[in-house]
Amino acid sequence: MDIFKSIILGIIQGLTEFLPVSSSGHIELGKALLGTAEVGIDFSILVHIATALSTVIVFRQIIIDLILNILKFDRESLNYVGMLLVSSIPVGVIGLGFKDQLEVLFEGHLALVGAMLILTAILLYLTIRVKSSDKSVSYGTALIIGVAQMFAIMPGISRSGATIATALLLNIDKEKAARFSFLMVLIPIFGQGFLDGVDMLQGEAAWNLSTDVAVAGFLAAFISGLLACTAMLKIVKRGKLYYFSIYCVIVGIIAIVAGMM
Repeated sequence: MDIFKSIILGIIQGLTEFLPVSSSGHIELGKALLGTAEVGIDFSILVHIATALSTVIVFRQIIIDLILNILKFDRESLNYVGMLLVSSIPVGVIGLGFKDQLEVLFEGHLALVGAMLILTAILLYLTIRVKSSDKSVSYGTALIIGVAQMFAIMPGISRSGATIATALLLNIDKEKAARFSFLMVLIPIFGQGFLDGVDMLQGEAAWNLSTDVAVAGFLAAFISGLLACTAMLKIVKRGKLYYFSIYCVIVGIIAIVAGMM
């Protein structure tokens, strides 16, 4: 993979990790269009860590406050972190047990990716009737949102779209829903990054990226992730999440047609 393709795929990852249009689905589409079937686990680790770091930057004050309050044994902060951990249980169980099988099932199968994008569109459209609420996340709703994140392992199901839409349908405050959705992803991303790193150290996976290609992809994903995360917070607050359903339907249909040709 060259620098140009690395930048393009990095931008796709950064934008679609936060916008509710499925990063994994768009990466599959991008790989098909760019002819980069050789993209491996090393690039995936790189761009996912980049988008996770962009999340940390955007929510740096909240994260710092959580850490400081936890050190003071603040009950509210401890509960919030507990709910983040609970939300990661479903994706952790499925990810450890079936992630590889799902990736093999969808890799190169654009029609399946397209079908999942249309399912994402339906979920996003359902939020059109969501009314304003000041409800906070609870342990019960955290688990339900976590189940929604679990389904986003499938390329074409948007993680941010599934988790935020589910939270809104549970009548959780829009700003709180977006914040929880973006913070909850840090646990599985860094967790998966750690496991993939262990595989590399044990020789089960290899690092094949050159330094210039790696840096280009990382920066592209990080910068586009910062912009997308900031924009998404405003979009959710304004209740315009369902706008992306139109986009997902269009791209989904294109993917299905392309996959059948």
